[in-house]
Amino acid sequence: MADKPVPLAEKRLMDVKLGELMSWISTKDLSPNGIIAAVRRGHDRYYNKYINVKKGGIGGIAMLLTSYVVLSYIWEYDHIKHDRWRKYH
Repeated sequence: MADKPVPLAEKRLMDVKLGELMSWISTKDLSPNGIIAAVRRGHDRYYNKYINVKKGGIGGIAMLLTSYVVLSYIWEYDHIKHDRWRKYH
């Protein structure tokens, strides 16, 4: 039995070919409610995969803390870069 082709709107991002990317993005709901729903789905997936498990480890919390450190560094990069070239004498 051959699999039926999946409609473009129902494909996951990892299954979309590069040529189909703009068409796939245009099928997504980019309204404020749609974006909030997508963030909520992403949070639920993360929570159920890494936090809400029977035998958990440090992986989910470490990933969360690492992303916080990376985002903080990106937000403060201009200030850090400015301080790097400042001479103290």
